[in-house]
Amino acid sequence: MGQNERMTVVVPEPMAETIHAAIRTGEYASVSEVVRDAMRLWNERRAFRAEELRALREAWDRGKASGTAGPLDMNSIIAEARNEADIAR
Repeated sequence: MGQNERMTVVVPEPMAETIHAAIRTGEYASVSEVVRDAMRLWNERRAFRAEELRALREAWDRGKASGTAGPLDMNSIIAEARNEADIAR
């Protein structure tokens, strides 16, 4: 796994109790294992958010590049949305 670095982490008492409870029940073997798992989840969430943001920016750019939709009839748009909502019920 490579080099390890010792760190001190301070958490509020309710979090500490949750960690210790997970160790007592055998869900985790140590505080370090809990923190490593939390870090893995945090990294996965960060990667997911970065991918979602990339996809959103790409969709935004494609939408902008597609040009304008032209004149819009708001009454028709509202009627269509209401019709779709009625069908969904």
